[in-house]
Amino acid sequence: MRDKKFWLAVLILLGCGWLSLSAQPVEPKKMELTLNDCLRLALEQNPFYLSTQEKESQAKAQVRQAVSNFFPNVSAQGTDILDKKVFTVEIPPMMPGQSPQRVKFDFTRTYQMTLNFSFPLFTSGRLVSGYKQADYNYQATKASIRQARQETVYNVKSAFYSYLLARDFQIVAQESVDLAEKHLANARNLYEVGMATKFDLLRAEVQLANLQPQLIKAKNALNLAELALKNLIGIELNQPIEVKGQLSFEEVQINSEEAVQKALLNRPEVHQLSYQRMMSEQMFKLARANELPSLAIGGSLNYWSNSLALKKNNWENYYTISLVLNIPIFKGFANEAQAAQAKALTRQLDYSMKGLVEAVKLEVQQAVLNYQQAKEAVASQEKNIEQAQEAVRLAELNFSEGLATTLDVTTAQVALSQARTNYAQALYDCLMALAELERAVGETSFEKEKN
Repeated sequence: MRDKKFWLAVLILLGCGWLSLSAQPVEPKKMELTLNDCLRLALEQNPFYLSTQEKESQAKAQVRQAVSNFFPNVSAQGTDILDKKVFTVEIPPMMPGQSPQRVKFDFTRTYQMTLNFSFPLFTSGRLVSGYKQADYNYQATKASIRQARQETVYNVKSAFYSYLLARDFQIVAQESVDLAEKHLANARNLYEVGMATKFDLLRAEVQLANLQPQLIKAKNALNLAELALKNLIGIELNQPIEVKGQLSFEEVQINSEEAVQKALLNRPEVHQLSYQRMMSEQMFKLARANELPSLAIGGSLNYWSNSLALKKNNWENYYTISLVLNIPIFKGFANEAQAAQAKALTRQLDYSMKGLVEAVKLEVQQAVLNYQQAKEAVASQEKNIEQAQEAVRLAELNFSEGLATTLDVTTAQVALSQARTNYAQALYDCLMALAELERAVGETSFEKEKN
């Protein structure tokens, strides 16, 4: 009996444990992300970029609307006509002394069906100008979407590199704490055997205490960088991620003049302004066309009957065909005002294009110089790390032999930490300079890979 109770208790406990485990929320699987993964997700999920793509659908619909003006316009109409025709019939009295009776008859009913059509024969270029204007607007919209795509790619690269930089800063902070802890242990051992002073021990403890808040700050910065990256690529903030990659770069040879020429050919802003100018020209042509005659053909087919019965003999019909010539005479100077507006817009766009071309040239040249400067900084900071590492090794060795103080060791460790931080910052600056150069040229490595 006791054995049965024992095993029953065991089963109950196991069941409760299983239920408690099953009730626990399941942690989402960690998502591994490379730079290209982040770029792909941003272009697929970022709501701000997706909203710009809807502009293309709107512009394409406007083109279809302009094309529809070239086709006939056909409509059908059905009418139920109740025609009230009141008349009175007087009936004489049947017996003397009675008043005459009056009877009213008051309506007739007619059913009518009409089929109308119209077709433009000559519009003095109105339809062609309207179509070209809609098409140029569509091309300008596509250019603006391409610009939004490039901005999204640049922003994702910035967020991705910022995460890598924050991660490297955390690693440097952790290594600094590890070095300080190692030095503190060494100082304590030397103090116990009388080879180090109390001051050396206290200074080592203070150095470690000063580095620990920096490590906490670096961890918080990494968490913030992770949240910014998640938000940009459109994934849940509680989704665990593992970012694959490191701050490194492959040197790219840049010719400043070639980069400028490529930018003038590739920049979507240049294309957008160019199409907008073409639109303004078509606006002017449309304003002038509105002053010229137009010719259209139209007609109608009519059926009517006093009954809805679908018998051929019950329905009468007739048709009309007409040519309509429209000659504008006076519209209160509206066309002149529209033409003047289009001319002013064209001149404005010409000035904007000149300013944009000069701005693009300057932006590309600045980006080239920034990239070259960033490359030199990387090479310089890489040498500093090697020297700082050797300085720390010698300082620790001399301290163990009583030839250096804790201050010497601390100074060397701070210099190493700063060198590693500067190197990571230089790599980040170089990668961002390359991203800015790609944006200035109007072409990104991600776009090349996708094309």
